[in-house]
Amino acid sequence: MKLDVTAFRYITKEEFRVLTAVEMGMRNHEFVPAQLVEGIAKVSRGNCYKLLLTLLRHKLVAHDGKKYDGYRLTYHGYDFLAIRALAMRGSIACVGRRLGVGKESDVHYAQGPNGELLALKLHRLGRISFRAIKTKRDYLRGREHASWMYMARLAAVKEYAYMKALGDEGFPVPTPVDQNRHVVVMSFVRATPLYHMRHLDRPHQVLERLMRLLVRLARAGVVHGDFNEFNLMIDEEEKVTLIDFPQLVHTHHANAEEYFDRDVMGVREFFRKRMNIEVEEWPTWHEVALEDSAGGGDRAGSGPGGSAASAALLRTGAIEGLGQEDDALLVAAHERGRNQDRAQRDGQEADEEEEPSSSDEEGDEDGAADADEPGCGGADRGAPAEE
Repeated sequence: MKLDVTAFRYITKEEFRVLTAVEMGMRNHEFVPAQLVEGIAKVSRGNCYKLLLTLLRHKLVAHDGKKYDGYRLTYHGYDFLAIRALAMRGSIACVGRRLGVGKESDVHYAQGPNGELLALKLHRLGRISFRAIKTKRDYLRGREHASWMYMARLAAVKEYAYMKALGDEGFPVPTPVDQNRHVVVMSFVRATPLYHMRHLDRPHQVLERLMRLLVRLARAGVVHGDFNEFNLMIDEEEKVTLIDFPQLVHTHHANAEEYFDRDVMGVREFFRKRMNIEVEEWPTWHEVALEDSAGGGDRAGSGPGGSAASAALLRTGAIEGLGQEDDALLVAAHERGRNQDRAQRDGQEADEEEEPSSSDEEGDEDGAADADEPGCGGADRGAPAEE
């Protein structure tokens, strides 16, 4: 689902109220009865239908009349609600063109109230991976009607919390600005995804820096779980910024060792294939665990902006509003999507080896857009009317 904010400035206060009513009704309904929408939005029946027709025309809601006259929120509608809330809080002034797209998120340029360039990430976790596991009712705990909306919000809550904690502890991550529903606003990183790099001036130093970062994370209490060339940004000075955190797990997680070893292997494989560097020494989970138990290495709470709250989050994995079962569902959904994505990439790499391409991919890939062209203006400007 591609975000189109062209109609945003034309959605009225009453239409947003009805859209919010549909969202609230979806807590207990797959399709929300029109009568319930009327009651929640506190509008007359005739006016409610008129407003719903407008929302349908803009594809902010979908209609189902098979069992009863019901409505559900679409991704587009959920996007509008989150962007409206962020605009009203003064976190963003406008939304620009799409910067990158993946199976689990879309990233857009945005501008802050003072004209600063930001990145706006819309989580789409339910788009692919959640469909494959949504029949596992033990995870959902009766929330099957919430599905993609619930999952996408959990991903945003988790990413914002961990990004803030890691930043406080001095880790090279984007600066979180705000979060609402499934959307996270963060500082814009002027760097290139590692997978776009065909050459590095100091590849051995970058390799060593990445391995040290993996160890630092583990000693702080977390494993990234998807530490690879697609989630690592490299700037002109070859400094590293780590992105994407919904799949991050605590070191006490049952699969923490497996994920750590996989992260290490991903770095090794990239440098072997792309930089022709055979990594002879690398960190192991056993070594990190021994150092951590002995009290050595970096500790959460010792960073330049470290705080007790950040240290506690990294050490315990406890995030307000995100229970252990919720987190298990989130990690399982990401793993499913990651495995599908990896299989697709492996297939593409095999095809490229058979028939080399004359140019790199351009356009709608994560981080592929020009950082100097946010395309932020026109009909996407302006905060909506207050409630």
